[in-house]
Amino acid sequence: MAEDVSDQKTGAVDHAFQHTSSKGADFRTWFRGEHTNFNPKLDQIMGVEGPEKFVLHGWLPEEPLIEKSTQITAFGSCFAANISNWLSERNFRVLNKAEDQTRAYVVTMGEGMVNSFVIRQQFEWAWENKVFEQALWHGYKAEEYGYDEEVRLETKRIFDETELFILTFGLSEVWYDEPTGNVFWRTIPKDVYDPERHKFRLSTVEENRDNIRAIYDLIRKHRPDAKVIITLSPVPLIATFRDVSCITANSVSKATLRVAVDEVLRDVREEGYLFYWPSYELVTDVFRSPYKADRRHVRPVVLNYIMRLFETAWCKDNALAEGELLQSWVRAHVAAGTLPGELQGILAKRKPYKLRKFLADAKFHDDSKADAAMHALLGELLELWRKERAEREAGEAAS
Repeated sequence: MAEDVSDQKTGAVDHAFQHTSSKGADFRTWFRGEHTNFNPKLDQIMGVEGPEKFVLHGWLPEEPLIEKSTQITAFGSCFAANISNWLSERNFRVLNKAEDQTRAYVVTMGEGMVNSFVIRQQFEWAWENKVFEQALWHGYKAEEYGYDEEVRLETKRIFDETELFILTFGLSEVWYDEPTGNVFWRTIPKDVYDPERHKFRLSTVEENRDNIRAIYDLIRKHRPDAKVIITLSPVPLIATFRDVSCITANSVSKATLRVAVDEVLRDVREEGYLFYWPSYELVTDVFRSPYKADRRHVRPVVLNYIMRLFETAWCKDNALAEGELLQSWVRAHVAAGTLPGELQGILAKRKPYKLRKFLADAKFHDDSKADAAMHALLGELLELWRKERAEREAGEAAS
């Protein structure tokens, strides 16, 4: 136990370290507070349960929130499309993927709203009928998207029916109109660019925090029972307009958003309506080489694993077969280079004896604990395949 020691001459109080015991001998250590979660070593996070224990910990609801009937709207940066496409293909009800809802900008440009300002604009326009002073919204071919009332009403209808919003924020670098301060979806079309008026800047943590909080407050006002899941896109900047390297600018852009998200979550999380899905951390901190050769887009196999993990964590009516998450986890590590590429052919054929033979001589890592953890992971997959084969053979014998 800890005790305070007073200096008899000065009266100063010296706070003693926490006293404890190890193998019978007293020793001292730093007091670590009520919650101490260590950064995992490779051998600790390598198991299929690793991401849930070391990444998802503290961010999930008490029970999954999404049922097949839950009406979902997902938009924001390009990573939002991955979530909405995955859920839609698994027969979850994603409103902005419905065939009859093609006019709303959260449908046609749902993955092109990359900053918190423009996401806020959609909610203010739809629910508060706020119209901005000039053309801020443009499509992929620089075509102007105006403030069409029919489109606004369609957007409002989608929002009014939504039970779960999934909002993905992508970057904090913005182009804006200096006289009004209004922010554009992206850059400005060349034929209307005015260097005296159209400016670029890096938005602040405070601005993004205020935007995210305003979005949350609008949802609570107009859809008081709706839940909100926020994600930060792991897709980095393709370029920066700052006079620094893109790699370093991207670090600042993502950090700005991540801090803003965390500050809002700390303010309102206890209300039980706002949640965070750590897709950014899963991609950037868990896998060795998660991106394609362009160093921007996540490898499909890695992305599929993250979507399966999302479905496991959030969806009550998920369709994941036994062992599907395990196999997806292994495939993702093969694709990302943590496990050797020779495993791809073995995984495709799903032959237990081939995997057993490979494991007999394989050495995956110089660290003995990491190597053992990788062997254990593939051993778990081997046992799954053996079970599947036994069940298949039993079924064939019975027929």
